[in-house]
This record gives sequence, structure tokens and C-alpha cells, in this order.
Amino acid sequence: MGWAIALHGGAGDIPVDLPAERREPREAALRRILQIGVSALNAKCSPLDVVELVVCELENCPDFNAGKGSVLTTNGTVEMEACIMDGISKRCGAVSGVTTVVNPISLARKVMEKTPHIYLAFDGAESFAREQGLKTVDRSHFITPENIQRLKQAKEANRVQQDYTQPIKTPDEKVPDGYSKLGTVGCVAVDDLGNLAAATSTGGLVNKMAGRIGDTPIIGAGTYANKLCAVSATGRGEAIIRDTVARDVAAVMEYKGLGLKEAAAYVVHEATPKGTTGLVAVSGGGEVAMPFNTTGMFRASATEDGFTEVAIW
Repeated sequence: MGWAIALHGGAGDIPVDLPAERREPREAALRRILQIGVSALNAKCSPLDVVELVVCELENCPDFNAGKGSVLTTNGTVEMEACIMDGISKRCGAVSGVTTVVNPISLARKVMEKTPHIYLAFDGAESFAREQGLKTVDRSHFITPENIQRLKQAKEANRVQQDYTQPIKTPDEKVPDGYSKLGTVGCVAVDDLGNLAAATSTGGLVNKMAGRIGDTPIIGAGTYANKLCAVSATGRGEAIIRDTVARDVAAVMEYKGLGLKEAAAYVVHEATPKGTTGLVAVSGGGEVAMPFNTTGMFRASATEDGFTEVAIW
């Protein structure tokens, strides 16, 4: 048994010829942020602290669809979501409809630790963030030129669009089923005592309806942790909700007696529709799994024995 960590920056139909200017910054960010998590684990920080720290860093990186990089609703606004969960205690917190909080994952943790509830959304979540003294900014902080262009493309194509989508040349260009590229961020970690935690954060879908809620903040769908494993999922939110992806990994481990890699592979490759799902997971014994049934998934992992991986396809 030893510590382990895994993180992701979104799964989907990521083209193998993704331009270097879009690929390299994300790869560099994953390497840098992975090392931050590794250093925290080596410093004996709790897994809960580690996953919050890592997801905060991912939220602060405009190259990912969370926090600063969040995509825009059909109204041209940002509505962010996040969730965090502790494995041993099953304490958890989640938020949706966040518009001014710099790090929604920290707000989710405050919900977990400072309220009798699990989930706060929209005006209630925003008011609670201010009460707790979390850093907030003007809504314009999150509206980047790239995401304005993404929204314009989606509106021209009259569809909901997910991250990593290449520019649309004409309004008539067809993209299969409107879900060509995906993007969410997440982290899972376990320490050398077997304590587990998971955290996930997202800006959702480009051109989504105002008020739409995806899988990220839903316990058991996009985020889950118990004494066996910690899971953060990414992909088509509606599909992940229907298939309760994150909880299913733990359930297959518990009820079928499979190890983490086998359980995660079963859920992703056998129990969910192809092209919809990716996840990162760690077990209480320090095992790592990062399966996906999409073309690719921005991901990174490290274990105490020195193994490190940063990959897309």
C-alpha cells in the first residue's frame, strides 16, 4: 500500500491531430499540477486537501473547462459546478449555478464542512460563498475570448457543444450527435493509510440552457468515494447520470469482488454507451485506473513507487 493520485482534464472525441497550441498547454498543465499533488501527498497532506488543491489549480488554468476556463451558457453566462467527497466518512459537498466564485471546489468543501446539507445551488450557493469569505470576482472574469468564440460556433451550428471542438467553418457543418468533444476536471487521491477522496469541477456544456445541471455535482454519477475507491468521471453528463458511473465502480468492486482496474474497465467498456465516458479512480490499496471509451482523455497519474504518466490517447 502507498499513496496514489490521478487527475483528468476531460474525455471525448479528441482528434489525434489536435493542434499543438491546444494540446501542449494542457499537457504542461497536467504535468505541473500532478507534481503539486505529489508534493502534497509526500508532505502528508490529507487526500481531501490534496484533491481540493489540485482541482483549484485546474480551475485556475484557462485551458480546461472549469473555473477560469468555464464555457458559456446560451445566455453568454457562466454557471459552474463542483463536488468533493471524503471516502472514509462519505461526507460530501456539491454546488451548481456558481457565477462569481473563483474556486467552486472550495465552495463545495465549505458546503460539506459548514452546513447540514450536501448540495447548494445558484443564489443560495453564491450567498453562502460570500458568507464564508471565499474569493469572488466579477462575472466577466470567467468570460474569455476563446469561450465567446466557442459559444458563437455552437449557436451557428444550433447545437450544444462540448470542449475541444475545432472551429466550425459553416453553420451547415455536421458533427455527429452534437457531442464531439468533452471537458471537465477532476482528481482522486489515496494516502498510505488508505484514506480516499474525490473532487470534480466543470463549466458544463457550451450553449447549454441556463439552469442545466450535469453529472459533476451529483454524488454517485460524476463524483464518488467510499472506503474502497475514489472516482471522478468526465464525459456526457446525461449519460453518466443515467448510468451512475462513479458509484457503479465502487459497487462492482464491492458486490462482484473485482479489483479497481477490472471494475472501472467493466463500468466504462461494458456498462456505458461507447463514446460517452471516461474516469480516473484510485483504490484504498493505491491502485490507479484511468479508462475511457472515447477517443481520448487528458489524464495524469502518479504512485508512491515512482510511476508517473501523462497521456491523452
